[in-house]
Amino acid sequence: MTIEPQAAGQAELILVVDDDPDIVRVVEVNLRLHGFDVMSAHSGPEALALLEHRRPDLALVDLMMPEMDGLELTRRLRADPMVTALPIIVLTAKALTSDKVAGLAAGADDYIVKPFDTSELIARVRATLRRNQEAREVSPLTGLAGNTRILREIADRLKTGDDYAVCYVDIDRFKSVNDVYGFGRGDQFISALARSMRRATVSVGLPPAFLGHVGGDDFVVVCHPSQVQEITSYAIYDFQRASDALYDPIDSARGYLEVVDRRGVVFEVNLVTLSIGVALSTSRTFGHPGEVVAVASEMKAAAKKNKGNYVALDQRSDRPPAPADPAGPLPRRRPAEDPPAVLPQQRVTESDTAAETGPHA
Repeated sequence: MTIEPQAAGQAELILVVDDDPDIVRVVEVNLRLHGFDVMSAHSGPEALALLEHRRPDLALVDLMMPEMDGLELTRRLRADPMVTALPIIVLTAKALTSDKVAGLAAGADDYIVKPFDTSELIARVRATLRRNQEAREVSPLTGLAGNTRILREIADRLKTGDDYAVCYVDIDRFKSVNDVYGFGRGDQFISALARSMRRATVSVGLPPAFLGHVGGDDFVVVCHPSQVQEITSYAIYDFQRASDALYDPIDSARGYLEVVDRRGVVFEVNLVTLSIGVALSTSRTFGHPGEVVAVASEMKAAAKKNKGNYVALDQRSDRPPAPADPAGPLPRRRPAEDPPAVLPQQRVTESDTAAETGPHA
């Protein structure tokens, strides 16, 4: 099965499924008037056939249809991995509570009772799409905003012209935790970092710092440049305490994990630390959120080349230095000229990979 998703920037596509052609026509006209794209089907099997080729953003499904009713169609959609998260609004001529409950129990997100007001229909479609979009932008593990929301936050900072910093946070040697303990314990480490990062961003007060979860063990903070040192220091110390408690007592006490490779060779891998790369608007002019993320990612890679917890700030500048006023005080150094924010080596590590630590019997 080949499904074509909607391209970014296109009108949201609504699937209308109803055996009454007059209802389909009225709904389609009103949806198009409000900026939506529409595809229609007059039966459940026809709707399933359409979904083989196109993936809509929402489905309006009539509850009472011959051959395959709306409840059965909704169940089949929820059972299909490709469209299981598709928002569904059922249209029903039955106002009984039991019918509404049946539709919601089958997997519908909302319902509208016929005859319906078209303004209510449009409002419910928009509200359901908005809730679905918000749910997609949130990490199911940490509850933090995801990639789309992160990029939008950086874009907003670009538009306002205010100074900002983007911190890209990553756990060193996280793979060793999953290899030894399994992904369930790994998720605990990620959740612990999310809590540490949240406490760190809240602790700096105003202006409010933004925290997002890229995925896996990667997080992003968008804040004022003056808040970088406080946020990263707090997060590193707090996460080190939290992560130490997540190791088995024997591993925590000796300060490393024993990892067995495919050949049966045992390696000692040090406990996790954090690498943080920081991009600053005070030293560079960025034109797109992707450029900011690329620099922060580059600096994160530079941080990983150092031992222990490390914060690497981008100090390269594309702006000429401001001339000093001989009659006045010396100008304050710009943030880009400040020394790197290197935190104390609370936990010294030998390498990021088991292969580099050497075998141990």
